[in-house]
Amino acid sequence: MEEELLLIDPESRLPAPRAEQVLKYAREHGSGASDALDHELFRHQLETRTPPVTSLDDLRRHLVGARHDATEAAAAVGLAVAASGAVPLGGGDPRTSPDDRYRAMVETYGEVARPGGTCGLHVHVAIDSDDDGVRAIDTITPWLPVLLAISANSPFHHGRDTRYASWRSQVWTQWPSAGPTAPFGSAAGYREASRQLIASGAALDPGMLYYDARLSESYPTVEVRITDVCTDPDEAVLIAALVRGLVDHALATTSEPAPWRAELLRAARWRAARYGLTDRLLDPRTGRLAPARAVAESLVHRVRDQLEAHGDTALVDAVLPQVLAEGGATRQRAAYERGGGNVADVVDDLVARTGAAWRQVSG
Repeated sequence: MEEELLLIDPESRLPAPRAEQVLKYAREHGSGASDALDHELFRHQLETRTPPVTSLDDLRRHLVGARHDATEAAAAVGLAVAASGAVPLGGGDPRTSPDDRYRAMVETYGEVARPGGTCGLHVHVAIDSDDDGVRAIDTITPWLPVLLAISANSPFHHGRDTRYASWRSQVWTQWPSAGPTAPFGSAAGYREASRQLIASGAALDPGMLYYDARLSESYPTVEVRITDVCTDPDEAVLIAALVRGLVDHALATTSEPAPWRAELLRAARWRAARYGLTDRLLDPRTGRLAPARAVAESLVHRVRDQLEAHGDTALVDAVLPQVLAEGGATRQRAAYERGGGNVADVVDDLVARTGAAWRQVSG
């Protein structure tokens, strides 16, 4: 699992472009988890990553350990860390990380890149072959908006309520290589479509193939990238359990899924971003609108055998109802209301909740 985090100035509550200082401190003073921290496209972001694991308990432990190192290193240079899909407060041009590739991305894609600095959660699931990976991607694509709705955690952006549960996903799909994909059919079909996309200039290299689910360039995995970063690590682990369940279910299924038109995939993604779990979603089984709770529960039912095989059922059954009652976007808006309509209170709440899990563990 990889997650992206925001660096925050605790006085101004604005994003702080000081990732290099934080990473330097983590390398020199951090625990064993410090090698799980890295820079991202912009200097107000950090990336964390876990090693490969098979149990959700281990996944959570590594996730919390990386957040611990990130938070401690940030505090050492006078900053805080927040897990939110978008920058709640602030504006202006973000500062690009000192990396030639990142500079080329901003130079090539201009204003599409500059509103970046959004933070996602990426889950990798091991596969035996690229053909298996493509079969999984083609099968799970209509279910990916449901994962987005469960993770939605970015209603505020640059001081305003966007009216979206996940504004990050709307910003992200401005990249010409981002979003849902039509069925590839085979690994050869995937590679040819990707080659043509890069040749068109819509991506500089395979690392910029920002499909909602893709074959990883670095690992023998399917990488699901559609979700917002989750403030609560239990919700991040829930997403991982459901992603693994979907991939395993797809590879255990012999029947070919009925392909969705690209327009309907975009509509499903938009609806998940706009409303999260508070309204209706497009049901992947029917293509029609259905209550979000029913659609989320149908996803769990679909992968129940896979969850049980991995020992993941108890966590999913415990955490999903919590998200259905109050997801990330709802909690951000609750903090806004408690503060009398001040987005600074949203930032303070995100910082406090991001650090709460590892403080409880260490305490």
